[in-house]
Amino acid sequence: MNETEVKFVKLNARARVPEYATAGAAGADLRACLDAPVEILPRGRALIPTGLAIAVPEGCAGLIYARSGLAYKSGVAMANGVGVVDSDYTGEIKVALINTSDETFVVRDGDRVAQLVFSPVLRAAFSETEKLADTARAGGGFGSTGVK
Repeated sequence: MNETEVKFVKLNARARVPEYATAGAAGADLRACLDAPVEILPRGRALIPTGLAIAVPEGCAGLIYARSGLAYKSGVAMANGVGVVDSDYTGEIKVALINTSDETFVVRDGDRVAQLVFSPVLRAAFSETEKLADTARAGGGFGSTGVK
């Protein structure tokens, strides 16, 4: 797999460098950088610091996704669906988590809380028009293509 250098700063000495768990992993694990455990109550939310600031390459975005194991096993996912780190943001990366379960979830220092994926970004030059091109689907959405 091709690699691109991504510079980072440790804002906290305990911060951990994002790591890919396997050779084929698309996302690098982000870890909590906490002074004390954080309890996320049922249906509660928490903003978890990573102790890192990164320089997202120009023309890209850093996309922060939930870890599938946390979501499936514990009901803990991204509160905002997917976090977006713009290339001009150089502050601390924080992970907004939501606990969808009926049990309190505890995040501890060093826990893997999300995964970071870099993706190219296409910027749009919006242009108003009177009509869009016809397509077979047209305005059909929200299940219009069926389930099977």
